[in-house]
Amino acid sequence: MKRIWSPWRMKYIEGHEGQEGCIFCNALAQPDNEENLIIKRGTLAFVILNLYPYTSGHIMVAPVAHQPSLEFLDPDSRAEVMELVAQSMVVLKEIYRPQAFNIGANIGEAAGAGEPGHVHLHVVPRWTGDTNFMSTLGETRVLPEALEDTYKRIKAGFER
Repeated sequence: MKRIWSPWRMKYIEGHEGQEGCIFCNALAQPDNEENLIIKRGTLAFVILNLYPYTSGHIMVAPVAHQPSLEFLDPDSRAEVMELVAQSMVVLKEIYRPQAFNIGANIGEAAGAGEPGHVHLHVVPRWTGDTNFMSTLGETRVLPEALEDTYKRIKAGFER
């Protein structure tokens, strides 16, 4: 499959170009732990940590069904995805105390989807001033905690 170049493609996806299958489906086939990054499984959807987060607490919510866009999901799957997005906001507010959120999906390669075959929504906590010269000029993100710590904190938040 020919890839469309986009500066917004997730480094995680690009780093796994040679792997077989979908990163979300591959994660679902493994037990939940810090390696597969799945924080919570529902019946029809799940929450997974972003390996290359924009901010601390950047997570993704995806349906279990491997579908390229929201309109291909059955109503129950769409509902569970949105419920997990709402639960994610509650957990992230408790843990990180963000001032706002970005929630969205890149559907299709032309829109910047890193995994165009498996739709997912990003839930990104935001704070005033969280974008600085490092990400703007240096294409580098500075995160105040290790990914392993983020995983443990958010997983514990969902378990409460």
